[in-house]
Amino acid sequence: MRGRVLIVAGSDSGGGAGIQADIKAVTALGGYAATAITALTAQNTLGVHGVHPVPPDFIAQQMRVVLDDIGADCVKTGMLGTAAVIETVVAALPQDVPLVVDPVMVAKGGARLLDVAAEDTLRAVLVPRATVLTPNLPEAAALTGFDIPDVAAMQRAGEALLALGAQTVLVKGGHLEGDRLTDLLVTADGTEAFEGKRLATRHTHGTGCTLASAIATGIAQDLSVRDAVVRARAYVTAAIASAPGYGQGHGPLDHAVTVGELPGADARAGTENTPHTDPPPQGGRE
Repeated sequence: MRGRVLIVAGSDSGGGAGIQADIKAVTALGGYAATAITALTAQNTLGVHGVHPVPPDFIAQQMRVVLDDIGADCVKTGMLGTAAVIETVVAALPQDVPLVVDPVMVAKGGARLLDVAAEDTLRAVLVPRATVLTPNLPEAAALTGFDIPDVAAMQRAGEALLALGAQTVLVKGGHLEGDRLTDLLVTADGTEAFEGKRLATRHTHGTGCTLASAIATGIAQDLSVRDAVVRARAYVTAAIASAPGYGQGHGPLDHAVTVGELPGADARAGTENTPHTDPPPQGGRE
């Protein structure tokens, strides 16, 4: 076990997304997961049926006691919910630890997981702290203020998010139509496209959470951002392809699929740009 990841996010009672997916992904890739839970959700593959927020002061306490004792090599944020929570989390972040930000706004089933009024706070306060920002296209559009109908617009969105202060932006293109997927890794030094075939499946619940936590694990294990992204995308692709088929809606992934198959020692393998798969463009988030 190598690489400590502190995950600040909401709980998914169905186990497919949120904290539960985060812990599974970090563990599958050989890291150590600690958590600060921001909200409890009553959730299954059909959607989010209820949300119970955690008070901001208690979120900060969870972060503080973990960081003071266990420490962290990377922090990953997911569902934060409100402007007050975002501000609390940012205030509690250690200055010298990399941060992966999954800007969770809307659940796959359509339920809002971030107050509309908090979007400005996310943009102004959290995005500038991100070592890696991982928006899907609806999230990138909300953060930049313009539509993203094609790969050229994805590039513009990535550059706009860099201008807001993020160090690296992985713009995920799964909401575009077509059998081919394109994700863009946008940095100040240039852009790399990762392309591949879309997997035809409804079992994609939690792919965004899983991908961001897998990236955070790689960074915690001293991989470069690019190598962490490559390994994370290969992991998520394998987890989707072997999904167990649970539930009546958007089913969970097989988070354990790559245990023993993608160990940290092989993190730089798989650089053929194997894609992760977002949901079809009917809405929701990965």
